[in-house]
Amino acid sequence: MKREKNIDEGLRYPPIDALLDKSKSKYVLVLGAAKRAKDLEHGDAEELLEDPVNKKSLGLALEEIYEDKITIYDSTNEETLSE
Repeated sequence: MKREKNIDEGLRYPPIDALLDKSKSKYVLVLGAAKRAKDLEHGDAEELLEDPVNKKSLGLALEEIYEDKITIYDSTNEETLSE
């Protein structure tokens, strides 16, 4: 999903409605994005996007989820939450 960059968008990209479709639970989506952002920020993970819209780690994590570059799992139910 290639998209034209707009500096004024901030955390409006990716759209929240589309992100909610990636998970059965808002709570698990937030936890997964926070963990991914922490890994990106501390250098424990490599950025998966070639030309990201966001520059901050949380925005990058949400963008990776939106573009299906990473999958979030619910370890309590052992179910895949995004495809």
